[in-house]
Amino acid sequence: MAKAPLKNKKIGVLLGGTSEEREISLKTGGAVLKALLAKGYNAVAIDAGRDIASLLVSKKIEVAFIALHGRYGEDGCIQGLLEVMGIPYTGSGVQASSIAMDKAAAKKLFLHHGVSTPGSFEYAGGKAGRLKLPVVVKPSTQGSAIGVTIVRKKAELASAIAEAKKHGGEPVIEEYIEGRELTVSILNGRVLPVIEIRPKEGFYDYRAKYTKGATDFLCPAPLTKALEKKVSKEALKAYEALRCSGAARVDVMLGANGNPCVLEVNTIPGMTELSLFPRAAFAAGMDYPALVVEMLKGAGINKV
Repeated sequence: MAKAPLKNKKIGVLLGGTSEEREISLKTGGAVLKALLAKGYNAVAIDAGRDIASLLVSKKIEVAFIALHGRYGEDGCIQGLLEVMGIPYTGSGVQASSIAMDKAAAKKLFLHHGVSTPGSFEYAGGKAGRLKLPVVVKPSTQGSAIGVTIVRKKAELASAIAEAKKHGGEPVIEEYIEGRELTVSILNGRVLPVIEIRPKEGFYDYRAKYTKGATDFLCPAPLTKALEKKVSKEALKAYEALRCSGAARVDVMLGANGNPCVLEVNTIPGMTELSLFPRAAFAAGMDYPALVVEMLKGAGINKV
């Protein structure tokens, strides 16, 4: 980054966008903008639509705080544009963002680096081989649990695959892990307290994520020191395997055997009042504005 202090820079909070997660992005970006303004930063909201490049130029943006989710915001596209324009930005770089967003590609990289992850099944020509129920069917390039189905009966498989295909790429079909759902937030390589997620009904889907009171969150998660260390180590391993930078959140299933399995890495974690990343930061002694500033400080650093 340039030597001038960040408070002397024009900061654009990139929010909204055109993905299915637009509404959540608007909430995330709005909260981030409010925090930056309260801390005395020269920040403005930039709705990342098709004219994003001209907006960045006309608003004279010098640093971008990416608060976008889903397609074009979390998949390396906006990161690539900012690289070409020479604008430093928060979060992971082009390569890490694009691979993390593609669940099938990320899973291959996890396996290469020895990261524990649920087994998956090939889906080709309308057939899934070696299928043993239950399985989880999900879009390969989508977030916020949109289009995800837990299939317990063979008769449900076709509709689950069709639903996943509506939301992005070929579906990923993976082994269902029975156990405790955990998430590990990582900030600039620092692992924050682990959170356990306990939906009151069903699994942690879109409704459970964004409906107040629909899910209980235990932070820090009730784990033994040894188990917490094991989960954190596996999550950090996934973060490093993808060569992430800045803030990221790693979703993990803890099986009955006590072994953590990494489901995916979110390179732009939600920052709404219900979001998990701010909860973890608070448990680590960091309030919301301080977290936002810490994320901003990472703009332009160690991008891949």
